[in-house]
Amino acid sequence: MKTTYKPVGRYLTGVAAGLVMAFGSAAVAQTLPNTMTWSSYDVGSAGYAEASAMADAFGKKFGTKVRIQPSGSSIGRLQPVLQGRADVGFLATETFFASEGTEDFAAKRWGPQDLRVLAGRPASFGLPTAADANINSFEDLKGKRLALVAGNPSVNVKCEAYLGFGGLTLDDVEVVMFPTYGAAMSSIAAGQSDATCTTTTPSQMYELAESPRGIRWLGASVDDKEGWARMQSLAPFFGPTVETVGAGISKDKPMDIMAYRYPLLVVRADMSEDEVYNLMKGFDETYDLYKDATSVMPRWALDQAGTPPADAPFHNGAIKYLKEKGIWTDAHQQWNDARLKRLEALRAAWAETMKEGKDLSDEQFADLWKKNREAALSGLSS
Repeated sequence: MKTTYKPVGRYLTGVAAGLVMAFGSAAVAQTLPNTMTWSSYDVGSAGYAEASAMADAFGKKFGTKVRIQPSGSSIGRLQPVLQGRADVGFLATETFFASEGTEDFAAKRWGPQDLRVLAGRPASFGLPTAADANINSFEDLKGKRLALVAGNPSVNVKCEAYLGFGGLTLDDVEVVMFPTYGAAMSSIAAGQSDATCTTTTPSQMYELAESPRGIRWLGASVDDKEGWARMQSLAPFFGPTVETVGAGISKDKPMDIMAYRYPLLVVRADMSEDEVYNLMKGFDETYDLYKDATSVMPRWALDQAGTPPADAPFHNGAIKYLKEKGIWTDAHQQWNDARLKRLEALRAAWAETMKEGKDLSDEQFADLWKKNREAALSGLSS
């Protein structure tokens, strides 16, 4: 158990300490619902596996029965949370799209959603290239074939942000669109592209590393302040990390790369501070029960998972718990305040757009929202 208790007097005996720990767990159990529903990616996904491990830990520790509601679509994962049919969403980049009112959430029935984050496991994301393509810098990437995935904004938006780090846009490369994620990842080894954007551990990347073409990653040095400013203006949920696991990457060959959060524990902004605080305590106190469920589960330790940046602002209940654990800093609060200000500006711009565009066609409304959204974001930076 990770909770720290203050001893009475100089010390606690072993029996007394055990009683305090037992009562602490009982107190958490009393404040958690008897049953909960969590939404996640499809069965077989990393998100589903991690949610299932945590749900099993909640059952063992607190007797809480958790039902996992899987969905292959971003709306299918998010809608139950917004409608109150799911207590927590184990979500991905749809959290960012929903809070920004972009992609699927730019439609009239959506707009920027008032979401909050509890925590999110760090996951690295990079730009692998074929070693024989001689792409040693972002400048070398110009004019090269970049594999993207049709209808997959989660990958493509991250890739645009990575290009932005190097001062490039999609106009600087030859975009080759593939129908599936797997096809795009396999395209480099097959000689159909020279680079793509992905996590560090897909099987196709290991295959590329072993192929005659070889693999090389374009890094994102934490020291490049201007590059990070460009990247985060496009995708503020990214942050720097040093990755030691992946194709062509190891402890002996680490890579400065960018990290985002997947899965993210996401709730509605109107969930009470006490409810969120108790959820955080529950996730923390069950950590030892689920941390070995998969190779990446140790990254759910709150000193890694409970810090910005993330796809939406952190909930005040989560911040309260993280402060008590000595994890939340003034710099984290500064990030959260700025992220909340951005969300509020976008929601205000959306309300105005709905008034102005109530009689417009979908296409006209989309143009109006794009203009108003850009104006709102520009106002934040002026």
